[in-house]
Amino acid sequence: QVQLVESGGGLAQPGGSLRLSCAASGFTFGIYCMYWVRQAPGKGLEWVSRINTSGDNAVYADSVKGRFTISRDNAKNTLYLQMNNLKSEDTAVYYCARDSYGSIRGQGTQVTVSS
Repeated sequence: QVQLVESGGGLAQPGGSLRLSCAASGFTFGIYCMYWVRQAPGKGLEWVSRINTSGDNAVYADSVKGRFTISRDNAKNTLYLQMNNLKSEDTAVYYCARDSYGSIRGQGTQVTVSS
């Protein structure tokens, strides 16, 4: 049974930082590209970032490029998202996902950016 459990969300001020983690279990984590997606209040799911299986190639949505960094530790079955220079428009529930559409995702962690 696939399980993805996100953590690390919370309240941050504009310009601040947060680091999200996602613990994966129930599947062979290291053979899947992994994704972060988010859902802002009243909006649909938005793809944020993708990382390849070995962790040496990542792509980002234009809205987060240069501010967010995705990484993974295959030995720990864990996915990360380092978020720097946060903006109010980054406020959303963040999900790690096993596909780019977010159809296989965790329960999410709330990130709120506000002064």
